[in-house]
Amino acid sequence: EKSAYVRKLVFREGSDPRLRDGVLSLVPAHEAVVDSKIRNDRGEVIVDYPEIADAQASDFEFKADWFQKKCEPLAVEWKEGHMRINVRREHLLEDSVDAVMSLNRKDLRKMWRFEFIGEAGIDAGGLAREWFHLVSKEIFDPDMGFWKSSEGNQMLMEINPASKMIHADYLVYYRFLGRIMGKAMFDGQLVAGHMVPYIYKHMLGWPISFKDLKTYDEEYYDNLTQIKQLAEAGDDVENILCLDFTTSVDMLGEKHDIELVPGGTDIPVTSDNYVEYFEACLMYRMMDRVKPQLNELLLGFFDVVPEPLLTVFDYQELELIMCGLPKIVMQDWMENTEYSGDYEHVGADFPACIWFWEVVEAFDQEMKARLLQFVTGTSGVPSRGFAVLQGNDGNVRKFTIHGVTLATCMYPRAHTCFNRIDLPAYASKADLEEKLKLAVTMVATGFDIE
Repeated sequence: EKSAYVRKLVFREGSDPRLRDGVLSLVPAHEAVVDSKIRNDRGEVIVDYPEIADAQASDFEFKADWFQKKCEPLAVEWKEGHMRINVRREHLLEDSVDAVMSLNRKDLRKMWRFEFIGEAGIDAGGLAREWFHLVSKEIFDPDMGFWKSSEGNQMLMEINPASKMIHADYLVYYRFLGRIMGKAMFDGQLVAGHMVPYIYKHMLGWPISFKDLKTYDEEYYDNLTQIKQLAEAGDDVENILCLDFTTSVDMLGEKHDIELVPGGTDIPVTSDNYVEYFEACLMYRMMDRVKPQLNELLLGFFDVVPEPLLTVFDYQELELIMCGLPKIVMQDWMENTEYSGDYEHVGADFPACIWFWEVVEAFDQEMKARLLQFVTGTSGVPSRGFAVLQGNDGNVRKFTIHGVTLATCMYPRAHTCFNRIDLPAYASKADLEEKLKLAVTMVATGFDIE
């Protein structure tokens, strides 16, 4: 359970001078290396490690402003050239892919101006916002086959492993989306899709561990935990479970057996090697099954944004800066909250619940968004409000405050599959506020508050 891996992306020159190639892998966290200097086209250092370290210690608003200011000297000046993106609204994605994928990396940092063919309008910023929103919304649409709703949270999108069976040129679309996300962030625009947390971590080069697997698919994680329990109890894992180093996946209604390691069909899972089996499962679920798509997504993103600039953010902040702070209506949130456990009968009138809402109402937009990320796994709010908040099974699971005793846990705990926060019955509002803020902010670090 202590194993942690970090994605490693080695850039290489591609056969097309406009497109770099790359080799993506997961390596032990202690092998991770990220460049801490950013240079301009003339080779001059414009950002170094001390400046990055100072920004890392700042609040989100400062980081967002700092990021945009550091992108400015990397942008190509208007007089050196700019790009006009002409698209037909009825062929938006097709035309956009053709336009963006014809550009080299320098073109991606030029000023873009947009025109919807056949429509009057001068792009003074509004058309750009509309284009980024519409094109990202279309490519994230599950009906397109590139992305699908996450198994653990219906509001989050994950890469569809079956995309390679749906589209012959599927990798082009992931490189395109990576470029769009990078360009949006570079220009201060927003995209429409909220992705599963482990993808944001891969973008940042943050460690991936079994906690991420639990967040992503708790049922799968629990099944692995049962194997560990059998092994620790001294039971014969090999003969009881009859597992090998393979996994079965469903692609477009067909079952496929995938080897987790070379020759995995002939390697039984035993009490001696179950840890290696766990690590193979982690690597497959968190990268290997979508490695070609993820590789292109990251290459496209880093075509625009220098990797060291990202290191000032945590993975929750990256979601916020890419998708924007949500518009939260407190009345809607409060009216569509359920109460369980020790608060089931008294509900919102229980002192701890009264204090909870007073504290949350006083939060700024960033902290409210982080609380949503803590409890539901994403900062996104359904377009129809909290009344239709979904759980991991696709059914409506409203935001729930579950009452527990301080003997059960000292700090609030989250169950993102159920949109539930376990809230101890604190003796004072000040104590609740302190513990809630600490729990919400510490989750982004990857450390367990307990």
